[in-house]
Amino acid sequence: MKLIQGRTWLVAAGLMLAMAATRFNHFGSAFSLPDASWAVFFLGGLYLARNARASKVMFIALLLQAGIMDSYVTTVQGVSDWCMTPAYWFLIPTYGSLWFVGHRFALRHPMEGKGLVWLAISAWAANSFAFLFSNAAFYLASGRVSEMTLTEYASRVSEYYVSYVSMSMLYIACAVGIHMLITVQSKSKAHPESCSG
Repeated sequence: MKLIQGRTWLVAAGLMLAMAATRFNHFGSAFSLPDASWAVFFLGGLYLARNARASKVMFIALLLQAGIMDSYVTTVQGVSDWCMTPAYWFLIPTYGSLWFVGHRFALRHPMEGKGLVWLAISAWAANSFAFLFSNAAFYLASGRVSEMTLTEYASRVSEYYVSYVSMSMLYIACAVGIHMLITVQSKSKAHPESCSG
């Protein structure tokens, strides 16, 4: 039995491609899309939940891909290494929390009707937690902001909450929208309308 089969390999390839295409810039620019990493990990948990082996392998593969890309841009391309501190390791549980919420949702709720409302709430909650956890870890473990009080630090990073969470939510909405279009098309092909004449 192959590790990744059927449509699962398309999901895996899409996740890796999205990470590769966007990881270079958190907020995007005229020449690059904003970072999709949070959405990639949430969607990985969501779409690979029913294939346990592929889910585990892809989570590790995406962690390695993120680490290799970050190392490359900071050492070869000269991008600032401001975030490369001991707090960087806390990205593993940050990404794990996004994956876990997507995974749990997929096993408990349908992606239709009220399930879509719960999906939106779950994605917002997961991204909000990721924002709070990763920033708290940076404050406590990076050694870069020790001169700031917790209140000062929270005030500065709170400016970024909307952009981080909304961009991830937008990527998730686009992926789910594409999923729904494909589902509708496959259902219409399976049950074509009959023509009487």
